Amino acid sequence: MSPDYDEADVPGLSPRELVEFHSIKKVESIMRMRLNITTPWILGADTVVCSGGIVFGKPADRADADRMIRALSGTSHEVLTAISLFDAKTQFVTTRTSVSKVTFIPLDDGQIERYLDLGEWQGVAGAYRIQGLASCLISRIEGSYSGIVGLPIDELYAILRQHGYAYVI
Repeated sequence: MSPDYDEADVPGLSPRELVEFHSIKKVESIMRMRLNITTPWILGADTVVCSGGIVFGKPADRADADRMIRALSGTSHEVLTAISLFDAKTQFVTTRTSVSKVTFIPLDDGQIERYLDLGEWQGVAGAYRIQGLASCLISRIEGSYSGIVGLPIDELYAILRQHGYAYVI
């Protein structure tokens, strides 16, 4: 992440517009730092959790993480991850967004406190990492696991195909 980019909220944007805006801004911040780009691509990504019309970014502190986990307990929510790829060959940025649905089990106060004690909530949208111990809190996912993690592979390969790059599977 570029030190000159701050993921501040941008009023008036939908959750999808917000993650796309931030993923593009991250690419632009790296481009500003590197005047002579020698790599073929620059990738930016951003993820938010959206529940009941409320966007959950990264929690500011433990109390904020507590608020988020309590709001997610026993409910379903969306995880939106946008990726933006700058292609040095075409000098073009392409953005795609993954939207997945995650359902949490109902949590009691003790479970929430024990989870918060782990510290996994720090620095991540919605105060959880699906690839960590929070996976024990999740009863169902619909959509892209890699998108929930924060790098939607299907969308990345779609951008690469769009730009004419072949890959081997």
